[in-house]
Amino acid sequence: MTDYAEILYERDGPVATITLNRPEALNALTDLMQAEIRHALDASERDPDVVGTVLTGAGRGFCSGVDMNALSAISEAGRVTGVRHEHLKADPGNVLDDANYKWTPAYLLGLRKPVIAAVNGACAGMGFSYATFCDLRFMAKGARVVTSFAQRGLVAEHGISWLLPRLVGPSNALDMVWSSRRIEAEEAFRMGWANRLSEPGEAAADAIAYLRDIAERAAPMSLMMMKRQVWRHLNRDLAEAMGESTRWTEESLARPDFKEGVASFVEKRPPRFSKVSADG
Repeated sequence: MTDYAEILYERDGPVATITLNRPEALNALTDLMQAEIRHALDASERDPDVVGTVLTGAGRGFCSGVDMNALSAISEAGRVTGVRHEHLKADPGNVLDDANYKWTPAYLLGLRKPVIAAVNGACAGMGFSYATFCDLRFMAKGARVVTSFAQRGLVAEHGISWLLPRLVGPSNALDMVWSSRRIEAEEAFRMGWANRLSEPGEAAADAIAYLRDIAERAAPMSLMMMKRQVWRHLNRDLAEAMGESTRWTEESLARPDFKEGVASFVEKRPPRFSKVSADG
């Protein structure tokens, strides 16, 4: 397993956990950290024992956004700058095959397995973008989100203008990006940005428990295909989405998982589903 400098990667049973690990800087993102996140997600995608991944932060914050030193360099150059970390090059889930998912952090939607953001504290700027592009968000009471873009003279970055209105509605999305006010966990939950409210310090544990639960009861292939359906079909007309879903349903009826799902229900025993292979 790769030793990372700015994240921690752990697997416990069916759940992988990626922890942003610069607590002294509220886990501010560097080029290296982003490369390590992508590389670790590739590892979890390729591990057949992993059903889903939790993304969280060390210490008292989730992620405060892009590191200020990097922002200063970008401001000075007037364009995005960065260092390529060739030893960490990875294409998790083969997302580069689909133009919708080639960008960071939109590639999270193209991964085959569930990814849950466990928002344990401050979540701002691009850290907010990473959390938004996870499949679910478990947010600790006392945590807060801030968009930060307008206050830096920027626009809604990193695909936020596409996804955020789909999660919270257009008016709430505009409020969040225009005002950049601190939004507490309870309000984020009411808006629909946060999917679960956790007690302080428990967001990661709750996300891990959720993934363990679905790993015991749900077919990993079904989870993969349903994730694909939801995110792909946001871009499709209803007729096209229905046609694709019908075709995939017919394919699922022919897979051993369907027979196992029926048999385990009839026999009142835990199911023994197939794992998602390294190459999908």
